[in-house]
Amino acid sequence: MFLKKILTATVLGAALVSTAGVAGAAELKLGYSLAPTSHYGVGATAMGEELARLSGGKWTIKQFPANALGGEREMVEGAQIGTVDVVVTSSGPVGNFVADTLLTDIPFLFKDFKHVDAVLDGPIGQRILDQFPKHGLIALAWGENGFRNLTNSKVAVKTPADAKGLKIRTMENQVHMTAFQTLGVLPTPMAFPELFTALQQGTVDGQENPIGVIMSAKFDQVQKYLSLTQHVYSPALIILSPAVWNKLSAEEKGWFKTAGLAGAKAMREKARSDAANGVEELRKRGMTVVTDIDRAAFQEALKPAYEQYAKKFGQEKIDEIRNYKY
Repeated sequence: MFLKKILTATVLGAALVSTAGVAGAAELKLGYSLAPTSHYGVGATAMGEELARLSGGKWTIKQFPANALGGEREMVEGAQIGTVDVVVTSSGPVGNFVADTLLTDIPFLFKDFKHVDAVLDGPIGQRILDQFPKHGLIALAWGENGFRNLTNSKVAVKTPADAKGLKIRTMENQVHMTAFQTLGVLPTPMAFPELFTALQQGTVDGQENPIGVIMSAKFDQVQKYLSLTQHVYSPALIILSPAVWNKLSAEEKGWFKTAGLAGAKAMREKARSDAANGVEELRKRGMTVVTDIDRAAFQEALKPAYEQYAKKFGQEKIDEIRNYKY
């Protein structure tokens, strides 16, 4: 019993230490934009548990969900300067730091989840992750948001013509904005914490996100129509501050990479479960779900956008992903 009390006190003492890159036992601040019950929260929990296990409690994680540490871009900037230790983020704002992450955001690029996993877990995905240190960030793993779908408060969208003129919130992501502009939609970049109120007040007509995000953020309360467009696959990233990474031993770096992969795996499983089961839940919550989407018409309408993407990224990089064998 005495030993148990000592061990308990030691763990509690470690949890009170909170700063990036502490040489001894340290509690790391991990921020993300969604609720603790979301796929981000599930991923963060799995990562924290694995890191504590591997390090024997030396490294622990305290979660700051629901934008408690700022919006996604602010949190990524915080990781750069060392005020935030770990960030789970969508790829959108990360493109402002590492441009090639936005390759993955090109509409209708991925065929299915198997295609996604083969690309991101293979040499193409690793090549992008390897670019992060040059930009003051450490990318531990690719997580997941999933295939994005369109919601709005005005019309059942089945074709590009239906979406024309809608004011849709997008991430601060030039690839997404180019696509929507090409479709005749009015893209409105806006930080995620502002979105619910903007939808509620009619500042924007709609937004686009994977099913898990739509559920977690309770957009069904302020949106009538859900169109299963699956227009973009949206990864997530688990990012570590170099202020932490640069003070780790080789063994500790291995722990963090393994923990990041565990978090990413749990995140994908939760996001895919939400995608499979969430549509029916959103129907029950009162949303009108549009399933008969003319995807061929959307892809045809996006041809001018694809030309811009080829100029920006190089057609060979796009084709390498689109045609990847799996």
